[in-house]
Amino acid sequence: MLSRSGAVSGLAFILLVAVAPIPPALAQFEQSPFARLFGGFGGSGGGADRTIVSYPVRLKPGTVVINTAERRLYYINGDGTAISYGIGVGRVGFTWKGMKTISQKREWPSWTPPKEMLRRRPDLPRHMVGGIDNPLGARAMYLGSSLYRIHGSNEPETIGQAVSSGCFRMTNEDVVDLYARVRVGTTVIVQ
Repeated sequence: MLSRSGAVSGLAFILLVAVAPIPPALAQFEQSPFARLFGGFGGSGGGADRTIVSYPVRLKPGTVVINTAERRLYYINGDGTAISYGIGVGRVGFTWKGMKTISQKREWPSWTPPKEMLRRRPDLPRHMVGGIDNPLGARAMYLGSSLYRIHGSNEPETIGQAVSSGCFRMTNEDVVDLYARVRVGTTVIVQ
């Protein structure tokens, strides 16, 4: 049986933990819808791989460079550094190179598989509304008028893998971070 002083001590500890400040970077993520659905910060893929790296290539700040072989996406800061994110890329036969611009951005986008994909995978749904079960994840950035996107994923274990039909997958945490940085018209260089 718990004594009255033990119960008070236990309650005080619970209150202290409940009101302890959350670090600002973590607080913003913890308030997001996918954080609640995926169990918070970190975890499988969870953005722990996002880092600032030396990137001494002269490109306009804000440019996005995707290195398919490295399975990395770089957001150019313009001071000789870039933010490096882990990504999933196209499987063999579905990789591509070139330059595009971000033509539109969507939060929790809906997905309509293109007819080419439906021919390969007739089992896919014809349309999915945005949400946690949608394979485009929390955010999508559309690359020109192509069928390709940089998007989140509800399968974080595929980050670092070559499994897509040509799109670039990021953890939902990372795609939200990148989405806040880029604008429609941003140049994307795919190598």
